[in-house]
Amino acid sequence: MQHRDATPIDPQFPDPLLHDRRAQQRASQALRCLPFRLAFYKTVAEQALSSNELCRRNDSRSLCRGTPTPDRIEAHWIWLIQLGVLRREVDGQGLTERVRLTPMGRDLLAQWPAEIPAPSPLDRLQHGLRRRRPRL
Repeated sequence: MQHRDATPIDPQFPDPLLHDRRAQQRASQALRCLPFRLAFYKTVAEQALSSNELCRRNDSRSLCRGTPTPDRIEAHWIWLIQLGVLRREVDGQGLTERVRLTPMGRDLLAQWPAEIPAPSPLDRLQHGLRRRRPRL
C-alpha cells in the first residue's frame, strides 16, 4: 500500500494521521478518567509542579478530585507522560520530579473550555484495561 505521493507505508502504522488520532483519543480518554481537574492542567501549562508540591497546596482539592498522595499522583503522571500529555521538566542537572504540559496536552485541553467532562462507564472500563495492558 502506498500514499498518494508513492511513498511506501510502514505496515505496522498504515496511516500516520490515524496513529496520531488514536493516540489523541487514548490521551483524551485518560484525561477524563484520571482525577485531575482542568485547573491542574492549566497550572502545569504555566509552571512546573511536583507531586509533593501538589499534595501540600491549600488548593489541591480544586486541582484534583479525591485525596491526593504523592505515590498515587506519580503513578498517574507516569501514565500521562507515556501518553504524551505531560513531560518531566529538565534543569541543569537533568530530569526533575516536576511535570509540565506538552503541546499535545494543550491541544487536547482546548476542547474543554469549562471543565473536563466525566467519563462514561465504557470509557472507565476501556481506560482501565488499556492502562493495565497498554497494547490494547
